Amino acid sequence: MKKDRRELILNGNIYRAIAVISIPIILNNFIQQLYSLADAFWLGKLGTAEFAATSFTWPVIFLFNSIGIGLSIAAISLISQLIGMDNVKLAQKYNDTIINISLYFSLIFMVVGYFTAEAIVTMMGATGDLHIFSVEYLKYSYFGIPFIFLYFIYAAIFQAQGKNSIPTIISTTCVILNMVLNPFFIFDTIPIFGFTGLGLGVKGAAIATVLTQALMCLFGFIHLRTNKDLIKLNYESLFYIKWEKQVVKKIYTIATPAVIGQMGTAAGFIILNSFIQSYGTDTVAAYGMVNRISGLLNIPPGGIGSAITSIIGQNIGSGNIKRVKETFKKASIIVVIMSIIIAIISYIYRFQILRFFIDAPLDSTLMKEADTYMAYTLITLVMLNMFFIYQGLFQGSGNAKYSMFIDVLRLWVIRIPLLFFFKYFTDLAATGIWLAMSISNVMISIIAHIIYLRGNWMNGSF
Repeated sequence: MKKDRRELILNGNIYRAIAVISIPIILNNFIQQLYSLADAFWLGKLGTAEFAATSFTWPVIFLFNSIGIGLSIAAISLISQLIGMDNVKLAQKYNDTIINISLYFSLIFMVVGYFTAEAIVTMMGATGDLHIFSVEYLKYSYFGIPFIFLYFIYAAIFQAQGKNSIPTIISTTCVILNMVLNPFFIFDTIPIFGFTGLGLGVKGAAIATVLTQALMCLFGFIHLRTNKDLIKLNYESLFYIKWEKQVVKKIYTIATPAVIGQMGTAAGFIILNSFIQSYGTDTVAAYGMVNRISGLLNIPPGGIGSAITSIIGQNIGSGNIKRVKETFKKASIIVVIMSIIIAIISYIYRFQILRFFIDAPLDSTLMKEADTYMAYTLITLVMLNMFFIYQGLFQGSGNAKYSMFIDVLRLWVIRIPLLFFFKYFTDLAATGIWLAMSISNVMISIIAHIIYLRGNWMNGSF
């Protein structure tokens, strides 16, 4: 890592540091979001059930990816703190171990996921076409787990160093390829263009995504091997290395709460999807549509939350708590202003945005439900986006237990009980779903701020 980047993070202008680190992350996250958007856009042209299958199965894929996400959080937190302490040798050791662990877990999950896909979709309550398409999409998506696990770690290594440009370039290249491959794999005759395709339908969308995930992983690890920064790829980490007890214990300490939080979130969303499915395919499609839009709107604040993870990690490592607090404050100011502007613009053009995904009449049940959900989402967007800043603070400081706590609390203690209450004790129908989700976002941001004020997060990992 160039010394000027480390100097910027530890001593430079905080607004500039946030901008320099977050912009590539924002671009990268936007590009990653385009993977699912490309699937959704083209599958929406096949039918509502095909479109709904991608959002219906997302929590299941996320559940299996939780370990990879947890390990990447551990990588960012530990490596950034060690760089702040100027201990590159130990940072490399943690890097090698995390890559090796990620590879083993991902291969196990790929096999288990493939053979349990149908049982999981059945358990979630899907029937008819939604069941058929969900199983098909899920089975083939699992082949991408090893590639996406390793790419998570690759991106985390560079994020820990405050360097995100090359991961962004790799993601951009691969998402463009994915957008080209998607219609070719999905359709017999590609809409708009009229070219002949493979006609694999939902399965084709999954296969196209897996192929591009494989390329992302390959390019990422070539870069990790050949880069001129502090951390490099050790080939042995892709096969076998001896795990040191102290290193594994530290990774376990950080990764386990992150994994539990991620898995708790994923499991909660599986229950949520089962709950939503009881209202019919239109409600599932509306939920999927607005969630994808929300995912796009969350990208800038989410990128800032990710950026401050490395800034906070390195400053925690160097013992500069004052600068950590200043980083949190300035990141919060940016996110609040940004969220207000995004919410206003998105509300004005909400119907144009919604009809990008499904060209349904404005007076249809699907569009009415999507419009209601989007309104609730935009009203509470500030609080939702502040959630990312708190996550960045807790993860960067090595306190993933607080991230786990607010993840689990938001879904299991607030959102799901509210869903049951609104369904069985009110006549709100699907509106109860949207209301429960919005209330949970507001309440959890308030709770996260209370944790911040208590100050127990200030102790680092070393």
